[in-house]
Amino acid sequence: MYLQHFQLSKMPFGLTPDTAFFVALEQHQDVLAMLQTALNAGEGFIKVCGEVGSGKTLLCRKLLQQAPADWQLAYVPDPCLTPLELRWALALELGLKHSANIEPPQLLQLLQRQLVLLAAQGKKAIVLIDEAQALPDDTLEALRLLTNLETEQRKLLQVVLFAQPELNKRLAAYRFRQLRQRITFASNLALMSQPQVRAYVQRRLQQASADGMLFSRLALFSIARYSRGIPRLVNILAHKALLLAFGEGKARAGFQHVRLAAMDTEDVTTIVAARWLAVSGMLMLLVGVVMVWQSGLLAAVGGG
Repeated sequence: MYLQHFQLSKMPFGLTPDTAFFVALEQHQDVLAMLQTALNAGEGFIKVCGEVGSGKTLLCRKLLQQAPADWQLAYVPDPCLTPLELRWALALELGLKHSANIEPPQLLQLLQRQLVLLAAQGKKAIVLIDEAQALPDDTLEALRLLTNLETEQRKLLQVVLFAQPELNKRLAAYRFRQLRQRITFASNLALMSQPQVRAYVQRRLQQASADGMLFSRLALFSIARYSRGIPRLVNILAHKALLLAFGEGKARAGFQHVRLAAMDTEDVTTIVAARWLAVSGMLMLLVGVVMVWQSGLLAAVGGG
């Protein structure tokens, strides 16, 4: 595509969460530090919430990458599971050897024994659940019951929920009051500020071996404005803008390229349209005020 034109070694703005392109922004570092502290302390439930595209999956993968040797991790990327399916998934992820035809009560007993065995080996059993807002109610309750297992010193299973803000609304329900009280650490992942968007774009370009900044100042300002600081939208807009600049043979992307990219991006077009409507409404109101003022002035002159 445009790699050769801009002399890039790889695509800098892909949508796949790639830890090689992780940008150590302050809010991301704060969440990682909180997770490591809470998990080392043996806390049962930890929750990280953030908007769609804010980088939760990338943080989850970064945590997996940085895990120390005494962490036995179970990663659940698809949470749309029944309680039984969740137990099967945990059993496989925690290295449990079992027959495929065992009954559910036996599976639960084996899973409990495996957790006890891991604790005896000095390992922390940790389950990371991505998109946790999609967990069915019964599965959330089953997960809570699994965290009841503990020694005199610590929990046998720790859970980290990466979720959209919808999970907070669900957990506010009366039926989840027990689970809500189990969440000892929680963090909301903030979106990027305008200076952070610039740093984010620049860092990803450096990771792709770019020779300097490939966006004008106005283009970067527009990316931050249209994306609302959401990393995924920043990637989409930056990628499309570079495609348009490449198509025109330009050395870097400008404001017009970002504007066209925004108009072609569904989650951004509504924002663009709303702003144009607001501006149009203000202009119409201003014209109306001027016309009324002129009418009053003419009437005053005519009367004089």
